[in-house]
Amino acid sequence: MKQKKEPIKNWKIWSILIILLAFSVPWYLPTGSYEPFILGIPYWAWIILGVSLIISIVLTLILKFCWHIVDDEEMGEEEENNE
Repeated sequence: MKQKKEPIKNWKIWSILIILLAFSVPWYLPTGSYEPFILGIPYWAWIILGVSLIISIVLTLILKFCWHIVDDEEMGEEEENNE
């Protein structure tokens, strides 16, 4: 069985997360800008909420498709099936 590489060692994943983290803090917006309001919330708050949602989706995809998680019970069953 080929072992998958752990995502913590993947520089592409780290670079995506760092970029998303940089966008989650609206430092790039002009000072004192709080208008327009969308549904009573400043637009910069919507940016933070949107980026937070994207970070959650990215982390979910990483855990689902990149992380190789095997319980001890499953490992024992796989070894028994291989024999």
